[in-house]
Amino acid sequence: MAQNGIIPINCQNNQRRIASWFKMIRGKYQLFLFILIPLIWLFVFKYLPLAGLQIAFRKYELRSLISESKWVGIKYFTRFFSSYEFERVIKNTLMTSLYSLAASFPIPIILALCLNSVEAIRFKKFVQTLTYIPHFISTVVLVGMIIQFLNPRIGLYGIIYFRLTGSFPEDILGNSKAFYHLYVWSGIWQNMGWSSIVYMAALSSVDAQLHEAAQIDGASRFQRCCHVDLPSILPTATILLIMNSGSILSVGFEKAYLMQNSLNLETSEVISTYVYKVSIVNGTDFSYGTAIGLFNSLINLAVLSLVNYFAKRINETSLW
Repeated sequence: MAQNGIIPINCQNNQRRIASWFKMIRGKYQLFLFILIPLIWLFVFKYLPLAGLQIAFRKYELRSLISESKWVGIKYFTRFFSSYEFERVIKNTLMTSLYSLAASFPIPIILALCLNSVEAIRFKKFVQTLTYIPHFISTVVLVGMIIQFLNPRIGLYGIIYFRLTGSFPEDILGNSKAFYHLYVWSGIWQNMGWSSIVYMAALSSVDAQLHEAAQIDGASRFQRCCHVDLPSILPTATILLIMNSGSILSVGFEKAYLMQNSLNLETSEVISTYVYKVSIVNGTDFSYGTAIGLFNSLINLAVLSLVNYFAKRINETSLW
């Protein structure tokens, strides 16, 4: 507080700091307006809907407001945990997600290391373009391609099998055990090129003198790849692994739902498709669906925090 008309030094410093901030904002207001657009989107679509989480603890109906709905506590969580579907959807979601993480995480790294080792520029660009293109195929088109190719009678798989054996093959899409493999490896084919971009960018910052020193020491190209390139992208790989682990129970809804049929339902029913069915298709039980979704998010947050903790302890690389 000012005494005898004298302003304390701390207040003067704060006033100067605020004045410099306003001056910077006025000088670069276009950039701040540009940043404002994603911030508004983030608030409207990510933070504002958090108020609706209370639906998971209320008996909500469309004809009434959320605040007017009866409070039921953890009734819907208990209902989900005691449901006969609980074990199946959790198992299917974990199996699909862990399989996808284990198979898809190292492949972009290997692809980036291989492309970084290629000296033929034209061949390198050709492979990059060839692996990037599938990323721009929509999920609906991708599943349509899978269905067409694997059709046992008119698909490419069925025609080739018939020409070789004289009989029609079994329906792979109707085989519940094949769902995991089709889901994961079609996703790898679609996204491995796009995911490798981050690692290619990290490899471009590797000091060329390290490779020169390794060559002088007699290291082969493979040895330089293992001892120079790979350690340089490990921090990036660790961060991406932590972020991917945060969606361990968030298997994509669109692809799983489109690939789903009555024959493979035993393995294709995941949390996202189950929530859609219980809350929209088979009724309007929004409270039950919200409770399952909240449970899903809490598990993801716990796994993310746990993986981040161990990553920080092991190699001192983490999100926070």
